[in-house]
Amino acid sequence: MKSTQKKGLKNVYVLVYAAMLAAMGVVIGIFCKNFLNFGNGLFRITLENFPVIIAGIAFGPVVGACVGAVADIISYMLSTQSFAISPIVTLGAAMVGAVSGLVSHYVIKREGNVRVIVSVAAAHFVGSVLIKSAGLFAYYQWMVLWRIPTYIVIAAIEAALLCYLYHRPAFAKIFKLGGNAK
Repeated sequence: MKSTQKKGLKNVYVLVYAAMLAAMGVVIGIFCKNFLNFGNGLFRITLENFPVIIAGIAFGPVVGACVGAVADIISYMLSTQSFAISPIVTLGAAMVGAVSGLVSHYVIKREGNVRVIVSVAAAHFVGSVLIKSAGLFAYYQWMVLWRIPTYIVIAAIEAALLCYLYHRPAFAKIFKLGGNAK
């Protein structure tokens, strides 16, 4: 994992997987923005940050931030949402990837579920709850507080999914996450 992190986006392997994860984020984002959107954008059930968090944990904070920003911008451009792209919301998406990468590479270096859970929780708290809510405050005022319980549930689901995948040999081999990667 360290070799892919040090080379960052200069490594073709990392670039290909980052593009794939960004594309997954775009597809999930478009679907959720168009079909799982309630209250004119205030309540949205989405796992669009899942590939962004994977990128951050697998390849580090820079790649995670790039995947988050690209996925957010492209999914906004291709969705049917009625308001313009918010740079603050895009910054929040980038911070989801950056924080997950920072926590998993520099704060909790030991492989395992604790690393995944803390990375997901920190990423959602900083990126989704704090920064994205600040960006959406202009549209929804204090109604953005409903994002807190929503993202607690979403973070729990994403953490459980990632913990499950973390121990699958194929996932560990591709992203070099698990200790069993060969």
